[in-house]
Amino acid sequence: MMEDAQKEDYIQKRLNKILETRIESDRETLDALADLSQFYTENTLQSRRNLRSQIERRSLAINENFLSSFREVKLALDDICADIAAIGQSVEGMKAQLSNTEAQQKELIQQANTLQEENNKLLLQQRIASGFLSRFQLSVAEHQTLYGVTRDDPITAEFFNVLDHVQMIHSDCKTLLQSGYQTAALDIMEEMTLHQEAALERLYRWTQSHCRNVDANEIGMLVIQAMARLQERPVLFKYVIDEYSTARRSVVVRSFIDALTVGSPNAKPIEMLAHDPKRYVGDMFAYIHQILPVERENLLMLVKMCDKDITEQTQLAMTNISDGVCHPLRVRVEMILNTEKDTIVLYSISNLIRFYQNMINNVVKGGQLEQCIADLQSHSESSYLSSLTFQVKQLLQGPNEHKLGLEPPQTDLVPSPSVAKLLNLLKEILSVASMVEGSQSDILKIVTCVIDPLLQSIQESASHLPTTDMAVYLLNSLYQIESVLTIYEYMEDRLERLHAQSDAQLDTLTSEQASSLVANLNLGPIYTVLQSSAAHIEQRHLQMFMSKLDSFLEMPEILLLPQVNLLLSGNHRATVQKRSFNVIVAIYKQIYERIHDPSSGYEQPEVVFSKTPEQVAELLCG
Repeated sequence: MMEDAQKEDYIQKRLNKILETRIESDRETLDALADLSQFYTENTLQSRRNLRSQIERRSLAINENFLSSFREVKLALDDICADIAAIGQSVEGMKAQLSNTEAQQKELIQQANTLQEENNKLLLQQRIASGFLSRFQLSVAEHQTLYGVTRDDPITAEFFNVLDHVQMIHSDCKTLLQSGYQTAALDIMEEMTLHQEAALERLYRWTQSHCRNVDANEIGMLVIQAMARLQERPVLFKYVIDEYSTARRSVVVRSFIDALTVGSPNAKPIEMLAHDPKRYVGDMFAYIHQILPVERENLLMLVKMCDKDITEQTQLAMTNISDGVCHPLRVRVEMILNTEKDTIVLYSISNLIRFYQNMINNVVKGGQLEQCIADLQSHSESSYLSSLTFQVKQLLQGPNEHKLGLEPPQTDLVPSPSVAKLLNLLKEILSVASMVEGSQSDILKIVTCVIDPLLQSIQESASHLPTTDMAVYLLNSLYQIESVLTIYEYMEDRLERLHAQSDAQLDTLTSEQASSLVANLNLGPIYTVLQSSAAHIEQRHLQMFMSKLDSFLEMPEILLLPQVNLLLSGNHRATVQKRSFNVIVAIYKQIYERIHDPSSGYEQPEVVFSKTPEQVAELLCG
């Protein structure tokens, strides 16, 4: 009974446990039931009875399948174990090899470190060598720039940078020499010298070719820099300057000839003005003066970067450029000077030449052009002086063609018409000369050329006249000459000589006039007595003298010589009159004093001489 009760309790517990179990949350039970549903398809008694055996068979089959599968796994694991053993052996071998490798690696690391240090040293040496080469050697590109890929390659701005680099390397070698690297420094200096010489030779050829063909208005900065570099080689520099000046000389000559014969769109050919000598000569010199300053400016532009004194070279170059115009200029100017006869025109041309001579000489010093213009100036001066001399000779030509002399003086004693013509010619020339700066020498030469032969001819004509007429004629001629010369500068010496000549003639004329007055006033016997202090003046001579003196004092001009009135100058007439009257006053004073001297024995002298010398002088001389 107990066992049955226990069984019931057990069954009851199991049943309660089953009833309490929540199958929906028991995953294993659900999986078991799902698996059970695959083979427990019918819920029959037989099926329930066979359920256990089916489950066991199914469990056995599963175990057998598991065993079979596990056998395969075991075999695989055995293979894996064998592989692991082999791997272990390999690992041990690798460990041994790794130990050996580690020992070798340490040696390799030491070697690598050593090599790295050596590499760093080599890199440093490489940088030093690269820096040294870049400092003391030319690169390939620089070498090509310096020498050119081909012979005809043009010079570029980079060329001068490379040339500066060569010069800098050459200078730096001096420092290298001082640092103890004599051999390397000397080798580099020699190499740089060769580079520099070759570069300057190439630069010389290029510059020479450029200067041979360049237009004066196309002087570029590269050519200017080239001239500055070539200055270090005076011979090459001179050759280039000579080449440039020769080329420009041809251009200047061609330009001058074209201006003479062809002209330009804005100007006619200068040769068309040959009929007008002054303008013809002036235009030729003006054109030369127009082109030469441009050439000088371009030449100075060419050498503006040169830092040495090259004044002599530029002057020689300018003379070479300008000398080409000498021949065509000389031929044409000399033709004008040799054919022109008008003195005024010739003198104007001479002034033009002198004017342009000063201006052109400020541009071009020395050379053939300066000498050519100086010769033309001398020729022009000789031409106008010769022409003037010829005109003077013609105007002074007397009736005899082979004898120099003026027309004989007329009764009015005025200068002949030839004198007036000569003085008018002189005024025309001096009017031109006075407007020219620095013409003192010309004026003096012109005056000498005219006045000296004129005075000589006047003296020759006057020499055939009586003394009084000669004095008046000479005074009138001198007066006309002085009247012309007074209005011009630089005539002081000449006027002073003319005044001296006039004074001499005034003295002569005064002497003649005084002698005439002495004779007309009956002073001859009285003046003779006055020469001897012991002699006694006769009363009748005194009375006659006083009678004529009273008439003379009333009308002094009545006793003047007729020739005195023919004097053209009022001052001359007044001077002659005053001086001659002073002679009479002086004689009257002597007579007055003699008569009033108690020792002379004259009684009542006041009756004879009612007027004192002062009163007479007042009446005659004012």
